[in-house]
This record gives sequence, structure tokens and C-alpha cells, in this order.
Amino acid sequence: MPLLFPIALLLAAPATAQTAPPPAPPTAAGAPQPSTQPTMVVEPVAMMIAACDADGDGRVTRAELTACVTRSFAAVDETHGGSIGYIGYSDWALKWLGDANALPSPFSVDANGDNRITLAELQAELARTFDRLDKNHDGVLTRAELLTIRASTGGGSGEGRGKRRG
Repeated sequence: MPLLFPIALLLAAPATAQTAPPPAPPTAAGAPQPSTQPTMVVEPVAMMIAACDADGDGRVTRAELTACVTRSFAAVDETHGGSIGYIGYSDWALKWLGDANALPSPFSVDANGDNRITLAELQAELARTFDRLDKNHDGVLTRAELLTIRASTGGGSGEGRGKRRG
């Protein structure tokens, strides 16, 4: 009878020790394959566009984006001169995109290369971004259209090729 308890523990040990996931199947070279799990990310400009949803319906129209960009530009155009320099654009990007170096860069926004960014140039760049994200071309961006699905490798190295959902 005293022998039954240690035997029961030995029999139960393999069942409780199996908490780690099984290793990935080996590749042709014999090295384990990393597992691939999709990751959802949002571009900083897509987060800004989502914040332009004025009526709270979870969708952003072109008109909402235009009005939002106009308000956000006016907030950094302190001299009301109709244009901002690259430092002013960095201030705008920090506030609206979350980082002064987030894309779109001032170099892509400054269409005429005069080292100044006008409201029209910023509106044109964000209109191109709107068109790129509007996968069903209905003139409205949903939260699903603002997400990017990326395949990621299990190593956490950030490698992998991005794929737009849509």
C-alpha cells in the first residue's frame, strides 16, 4: 500500500511535465522551422486617419479627413502663413502620428521641394494615403482597412513580408 503513492506520482509526472509546445518540424536541412503567426499593425498615418472620425461611426470619409487635416495643420501653423517648415512638420507628426520621424516624411509631402509644407501639399499626400488604404474604393475607410496584417516569424526578429488585408 505505501508503494502505491510513489507509483501514482511517477505515472502522473509525464502528464504534468508536458506544458511546452512541441518543437517545430525540421526543415530539409534538419533545422527547426520557426512558427509563423500573423500580426496586426497600424501605420502611424492610419492611426491619425482613424482619429479623424468626427461622427464616431467607426468610418472616416474623405470629407472628415480633409477637415481633420485642416484643423491639425492650423494648430502647427502658428504664424498663419499658410506653410510650415520641416521642424513645424515634425511637430505636427509628433502630435498627430505619434513620432516626429513617422511616415509620411516631409520630403515626400513637400511636392515642390521648397523646404516648406503647405496645407495643399499635406492634403494631397494624405489623399494619396487615403486612396492606398481604401481597398474597396468606396470613399470611406473602415477600421479593417486601416489594419495591416503581417506574417511574423516566431523569433520575434520583426522579419517577414507585410501583406495588406483586403
